[in-house]
Amino acid sequence: MNQFEDLAMRIRLGEDSALELKSVEVAGGRVRDPSRNEFADELAAFANTRGGTVVLGVDDQTRKVTGIPLDSLDAVEGWVREICNDSVKPALDADIYKLELEDTSSKAVPVIRIEISQSLFVHRSPGGYFCRLGSSKREMAPDFLARLFEQRSQSRIIRFDESVVPGTVPGDLDYTMTRRFLREKFADEGATEELARKLRVVADDGQGVSRLTLAGVLLCTREPRRWLPHAHIQAVSYAGERTDIDYQTDARDIGGPLDEQVAEALHFVQRNILVRATKSTARTEHPQYSERAIFEALVNAVAHRDYSLAGARVRLHMFGDRIELYVPGALPNTLTPDSMHLRQSNRNELIVSLLARCQAPANVGRSRLMDRRGDGVPIIRAECEKLSGRLPEYIMIDESELRLVIHAAKTLPAT
Repeated sequence: MNQFEDLAMRIRLGEDSALELKSVEVAGGRVRDPSRNEFADELAAFANTRGGTVVLGVDDQTRKVTGIPLDSLDAVEGWVREICNDSVKPALDADIYKLELEDTSSKAVPVIRIEISQSLFVHRSPGGYFCRLGSSKREMAPDFLARLFEQRSQSRIIRFDESVVPGTVPGDLDYTMTRRFLREKFADEGATEELARKLRVVADDGQGVSRLTLAGVLLCTREPRRWLPHAHIQAVSYAGERTDIDYQTDARDIGGPLDEQVAEALHFVQRNILVRATKSTARTEHPQYSERAIFEALVNAVAHRDYSLAGARVRLHMFGDRIELYVPGALPNTLTPDSMHLRQSNRNELIVSLLARCQAPANVGRSRLMDRRGDGVPIIRAECEKLSGRLPEYIMIDESELRLVIHAAKTLPAT
């Protein structure tokens, strides 16, 4: 049975916990029915439960294929994408397909199939928080909602970086990248799914289907943003001392696996850093910032940020007198900005473990990206104080984002 026959059979049997049918009414190039808000509730309900399929162009009562006018097909698809991006928070990742099914007169008519996976997040739609129960959506009771937030947050027994990412398959792994995390005796044999499971970059979802974990996507795929659009560093350099787009001198969204993000973000800083020089008997260069401190700060940012905050990204802003690094997430456990250099606590144990096996860029004072001893913050403090005479500042913003301010060294006249 091919996918079209399978879908036609499911439609004949009617709606269930994994299938929703909707006829579509279009007038004046706009979707009049179903209601935008109610449809957003339906999509969010699937994502909050176990995922499912929505077919637009089929009457849910008669189960007859009514189709969508061909000249309105693109408009309906755009309507669905707008709802996923704007009406559901955080934005919903859905696969949208155009296909043809036979109507009651055996004529092939266009319909739209929407595939929604169980989400890593809990989604709110215009009507509230919904789940799928049988063939309909139900608003979640407070105790059920609290449990769901707990299950899909960093506080659950399985850490968030070991959570499976919907829509992934083991074949999405770049096994060349995965091999670098294997012990030498296994690396020669090549990475296999069995070894990937031992590394915890592959695991089973709730239905027993093999998926990549969050750590697997972030460190063993070439483009993590395919599944995690927020997993990148937004880097901007300004000519002045305040955020002003008119004074923006350089900007880049830095993607790729986490180790490459660190290396590219460090290169961004190096490209935009000011170096003053003085001459006495020999030329002496005086950099604005310690590259070692910047490196340690970037590693900490990608290793310890809260990846459960959809839509939030690491932000690196360079100014004439300082660098600001914004890292999504509250501090884990009982850490505070004042105690970070005295204590250690990892939000993402698996990511930290894998980064500790990645090779560091040249000339940063270590051979691997991370040192499990947790000396990153003390190094940042010592390097900053030595160069600028000022300690870096760690500031919590609304208990949801950490801002690190690194002050530039005092300028010296160029001679």
